[in-house]
Amino acid sequence: MDLFVPGVVYLDIVFTGLRELPRPGTEVWATGMGSCPGGVANLAVAAARLGLETGLGTALATDAYGDFCADILCAQENVDLSASRRIAGHSPVTVSLSYDRDRSMITHDHPPPLNADGLVGELPPARAASVSLTKDRLPWVRKATEAGTLVFADVGWDASAEWPAEALGMLSDCYAFLPNSVEAMRYTRASTPEEAARRLAGLVPVVVVTCGSDGAIAIDSATGEMVHSPAVPVEALDPTGAGDVFMAGFILGTLDGWPLEQRLAFANLIASLSVQHFGGSLSAPGWGDIADWWRAARPDPRYDFLDDVIPSGEQRSVRRAGATIARLSDAHAHD
Repeated sequence: MDLFVPGVVYLDIVFTGLRELPRPGTEVWATGMGSCPGGVANLAVAAARLGLETGLGTALATDAYGDFCADILCAQENVDLSASRRIAGHSPVTVSLSYDRDRSMITHDHPPPLNADGLVGELPPARAASVSLTKDRLPWVRKATEAGTLVFADVGWDASAEWPAEALGMLSDCYAFLPNSVEAMRYTRASTPEEAARRLAGLVPVVVVTCGSDGAIAIDSATGEMVHSPAVPVEALDPTGAGDVFMAGFILGTLDGWPLEQRLAFANLIASLSVQHFGGSLSAPGWGDIADWWRAARPDPRYDFLDDVIPSGEQRSVRRAGATIARLSDAHAHD
């Protein structure tokens, strides 16, 4: 496969259109709501919609939420679940409150059953894989790298506020690291995203620091090339999953051998397209959405390369789907 994504899949319930966040003893109303597979499913769906053969390694509960997530991932999004397993119990759930161009989240889950390698099942052969950094090294990451897999890493929010440098030790087994600007500055104790990117460049071949509405910065450690790509200005509805969509675009460009500047511009573009819709994984754009944007955006010379990479035929018709719990036959079709 092109990409293997291990981790936890959550049922995401996303509320949008909030005028304010709820305070104790109060109730607020949302003008929009959607439900969809979340967690690592965000990256898996985004990559699959770009035509990458994507596998997901996770434990899905046998409850109704798990059935819904499995149906959406497998039947609708063509994500390979052969490295996953079904377990008794209830699914982890995240409620996301989208407000003031950002979001707050409430999550309930239980640790998934992992093997000694830190995976639910076996490590399949893949051209690329994703991992979220942890203090303790995961043995499968080195195994994947030694087998020729390019490992793309991100990092979660440190609730302890310690931001220990030891958490970056796994980067020696990774090809690329894609933190956001806050994470990058906290871990490196840098005062700017660019300074943080330069410090991280010594730890991994490629580092990308995403800066929200300010775009992204990337450094190729081997050549010293630094690229800054501005964001595509859009009206943001829900930023849930935008970082995962960004990573999917960067992985696609890397596997296809694009120059660093094009990889960064494309990742910025599809992340920006995703925040115009709510629903995390199901807000990820397909090639049809990208082609629609490019027809309307011309002539933007930064994206002239899209003429060469937007596929023709059936793959181009893939588009984002509505985020809702429903019978699969009732869900919005891609085309």
